[in-house]
Order: sequence, then C-alpha cells, then structure tokens
Amino acid sequence: MSGLTPRSRIPLAAVLSANSISTAGTSLTMIAVPWFVLETTGSAGRAGVVAFCATLPIIVSALIGGPVIDRLGRRRVSVASDLVCGLAVAAVPLLHRTGLLTFWMLCALMAVNGLLHTPGNTARYVLVPDLAEHAGTTLARAASLFDAVSRGARMVGAALAGVLIALTGAETVLLLDAATFLMSALLIALGVRGVRAAEPRRTANPVSLRAYGGELREGYAYLTGNRLLLAIVLTVLFMNGTDQGWNAVLLPVHASAELGGARDIGLLTALFGAGGLTGALLYGAFGHRFSRWAVFTVCMVLCGAPRYAVAALTGTTAPLAVTMALSGIAGGVLNPVLTTVIYGSVPDALRSRVSGVLTAGGELAMPVGGLAAGLLVEGAGARGALLAMGGVYLLATLSPLVFPVWRTMDGAAAGSVPPGTEPEPEPTTAKAKE
Repeated sequence: MSGLTPRSRIPLAAVLSANSISTAGTSLTMIAVPWFVLETTGSAGRAGVVAFCATLPIIVSALIGGPVIDRLGRRRVSVASDLVCGLAVAAVPLLHRTGLLTFWMLCALMAVNGLLHTPGNTARYVLVPDLAEHAGTTLARAASLFDAVSRGARMVGAALAGVLIALTGAETVLLLDAATFLMSALLIALGVRGVRAAEPRRTANPVSLRAYGGELREGYAYLTGNRLLLAIVLTVLFMNGTDQGWNAVLLPVHASAELGGARDIGLLTALFGAGGLTGALLYGAFGHRFSRWAVFTVCMVLCGAPRYAVAALTGTTAPLAVTMALSGIAGGVLNPVLTTVIYGSVPDALRSRVSGVLTAGGELAMPVGGLAAGLLVEGAGARGALLAMGGVYLLATLSPLVFPVWRTMDGAAAGSVPPGTEPEPEPTTAKAKE
C-alpha cells in the first residue's frame, strides 16, 4: 500500500504538474542548447559532440539508478535531481556572460544535467500506478494522462523557446529552464509528502556492493526473460537514437539553412507536441476499443520516417509543419500503449529496477545518434544525413510487422505478470522520446 487515503488525488496531480513543468523546461533546453552551440561555434559537429556529452550520462544513470531510487526514495530522488539539473543549466548562460564558459565546460554541464535528469524522471514515472489507484482512476487512463500532460508541456515549451530565442537569445531561455526545475522540485517536495510508495524502501538489503549488484541483476534478468519487453527496448533504442540526431542537429541545421531559424524550430516542435497531445488523448478515450498491436504498428510507421523524408526533399516550412503535426498524432499513441504494457508486466517490487534498465536500453543509442548526425551533416550534407537517418528510423519501425512477439502485447493486461517471469521471493522505462 502507498499510505494514501482512498480517492486522494493531490499526489497524482502534484506528480503530473511537476512532470509537465520539468518537461516544458526540457523542451527549452532541447532547442536552446543546439542553437546556442550553432550561434557560438557555427559547427554542426560540435553540436553533435554536445549532444553526445549530454546523453551518454543518461545511459549510465539509468543503468545503475534503479536500486538508488528504491533506497533513497522516489520523492527525494526527484527533488534532488531537479535541484542539481537547475543549477547545471543556469551555470551555462551565467558563465557565458562573464566570459568564463569554454566548450569543455559546456559539455561537462550538459553531462551533469543528463546524469541527474533521468533518475528524477524515472522516480516520478514509477509512482503513477500507486497514485492512480488512490486517485480512483484506471492505470490506462492515468498513463494516457501522464503522457498527454507531458506532451502538452513539451508543445508549450517548444513554442515558447522558439519565440524567446528569437526575441531575447538562447541564454534567457536556459535561465527560464533552470527556473522550471526549481518549480518541479517544490511541487514534488510538498505534494508527495507522506506517500509511502515515494519513501525509501525499508525492506531493502543492507548497503553493499554485492547487494547492489544483486538488485541490478534482478532488473536485467527480468528484462532478458521477457521477449516483448526486450523487443520494445531494441526498437525504441533505434528510434530514440535517430530522434536525438533530429532534435540536436538535423532540425536546427535544416531550420538555419532552409527555414526561418529558431522560430520555425519552435513552431515545428510545438506542432509535433500538439499532435502528440492529441494522439495521447485520443488513445486514452478510445484506444481500449482496439487491438494494441494493430494501433501501435500503424502509428510506429507513421511517427518518424516521413518527417525525415519531407525535410530532405523540401525546403519550405509548410509541408514539414503538416508532416510534423500528423507524425505527432501517431507518436502520441505510442507511449500510452508502451506504458500500459510495461506497468502491466512488471511487479511493483521490481518496477524501479526494471524501469531503469528499460530506460537505459531505450536510450543506449542516443549519444551515438547526436554525434552521428553531426558527422553526417559535415560529411554528406544535410540532405544526405536526413535520408540516411530516416532510413534507419523506417527499418526500426517495421519491427512490429516482422516479429511475432509484438502481437503478445494484446495479452499484457494491466496488473498481470507474463508466465515464466515472476520475481523470486524477497531475498523503469523504455519510452519513445519524440
């Protein structure tokens, strides 16, 4: 039990609000940092290096962070994560204004942000089933709401970033992002107080390297023993890798050379977010009536590769804007499906550990994606890079059509544990990041 009174909705509302504010801030950074690098260095390759430095620590923290979240408590981890990330992001414009910021400092600060950001996200994410139960709502609806609110925040953050960069510069946007982290920390600190599921697990084994390694192995063993979760991780790995190249390098370079600059980046990203919000809400309202596999398969093919092709073959904003909006609708359906399947497949005792492993696996290619995009632009040009990475995306999204294991997602009912994967007696999360 989570220690909440029946039908208490305040903690769920606090988590949704904090996550939406943090996500809006992340959208600010996602647009402001690449633009800041392009403005100050003029190098797509350096933008790729910064993306590499920002995402590699994400994998490290996700790989080892599950047991840490359980031991320290989900509330404490979320608050500490937001505070440190806010300081790291604020340091970039402050050091630049004083003339002290060097390229290696920028890479280091983005690495700190990446290292601490993922545990905070995971800590909030794994709380949703407990908070949904005590808010009196279904897991599928709470998962859709969690994703819809995040996508709405991403849309608002992207639009705001584009306008603010054009009016005040990337430095101001980064300071605003730092403020969003502090607001998120305050909401979690106050709104989730007293929730047992958010506190440290008192049944955890004594702290030791051996015990910690055992807890990590439990998460990895559960993942490798569940073929559907393994298929999800491998597919999302390629999707997230190419998306990182798109967000950190390809879209900023394309907008700078062919479109209207930062304002068009904000517009396009906001349209994608608006489509994602629409897709998440539609799935929450009607998705339960259809086969998960059928809906997921169609949306996988539509969510990614078309925007790479349109960007490569056109040089105006309108066609890409329409494509981004439609792709966003398709992409908005994916996370609620994945979240429902994952929550329904992983028992609460292993949720933080498995979610950490799922997140790490799904994000494993992100550092390579950003770096590869930068190198491809400098070696093959923007059009060649867009076509190459779009081809990788298309191949990844055909996976549900090729491998039969994906059809079992219709049987992954919420609250069930797949046969043969039950945890032994007492001795987080692959998500498509559009």
